[in-house]
Amino acid sequence: MRILKLLCIALLIMVSCSDKKSHPYTFYYWKTRLTLNTDEKQALNRATTPYLYARFFDVDKTGGRIQPVGIMTKDDNFATDKKLVPVVFITNRTFMHINHADISLLAKNINHLVQSKISEYHLNTAPEIQVDCDWTAGTRDDYFTFLKELKQLSGKAITCTLRLHQVKDKKQAGIPPVQKVYLMCYSTSSPLENSGKNSILDVSTLKSYLADLDQYPVRNIDIALPIYSWGIVTNHLKKHRLINGLSGKDLNNIHFKRISENEAEIEQDGFYFGSYLNKGFRIRIEEISDDQLRDVVRFLDKKIPDFNIIYYQLDRKFVKGQNFNI
Repeated sequence: MRILKLLCIALLIMVSCSDKKSHPYTFYYWKTRLTLNTDEKQALNRATTPYLYARFFDVDKTGGRIQPVGIMTKDDNFATDKKLVPVVFITNRTFMHINHADISLLAKNINHLVQSKISEYHLNTAPEIQVDCDWTAGTRDDYFTFLKELKQLSGKAITCTLRLHQVKDKKQAGIPPVQKVYLMCYSTSSPLENSGKNSILDVSTLKSYLADLDQYPVRNIDIALPIYSWGIVTNHLKKHRLINGLSGKDLNNIHFKRISENEAEIEQDGFYFGSYLNKGFRIRIEEISDDQLRDVVRFLDKKIPDFNIIYYQLDRKFVKGQNFNI
């Protein structure tokens, strides 16, 4: 009888695991012009939430002046049934040495520019503005004041992104005054550090930083996961630079000598991937596997009751032929 009971329990566990539904998902759109090719349209149409998170513009401080950068434009043929969530990226230095009058003006100008783009392009948008800023302990008070003012001015839900270090060091970073955050589960280190770890996503580093995520005061959390890749080029002086969008298959070149599964050495000077690279330069590919993403999701399932996934980013190079149901 005891053995039969154990078998029944095991069967129930197996059934419950197999019945677990995939997390609803969609994408970030981070290009400066709204346009979709066939592969991107197909991937977006398969997405299981009704939203697309679209970067409208960046904000930066240059020469002491705060101004928008890379303002979004739209192709005449752009069309989607998804509601766009406007996303505004603001550099942390924008909030350094800023006074209250400038904070109010910044909130006013950002709200005006977001609304003008919505009107100009007749965009179907959600009643939300997402703010993306890697704030620090030194800028948190001014940034949080800005978030409150933008909410009051816009009358919309103001949400913000959340970095791993802002979870780990929440006492120093503070808790943003929002009802919802988007946890960015990537950029676990700098790609130019040459640490040997995958700088896009090192799962062990992520787990260490998010050990106390279940205690984070804002409980409405969605997750941003990486599907992008790049190549890190190292020259003779051990200096590094990035070439975005490269993957392992790009190392299959007759002028490259394969060093490992994800690294090759150039054997002939020439133009590669739009750049002139010399013999002896090395290219190391960083990309994310499905197993890594599943590992992260399994970990987060234990920390957060329920969440949607936003993949970064919607681009033919990263979405063609992929299955995003996790």
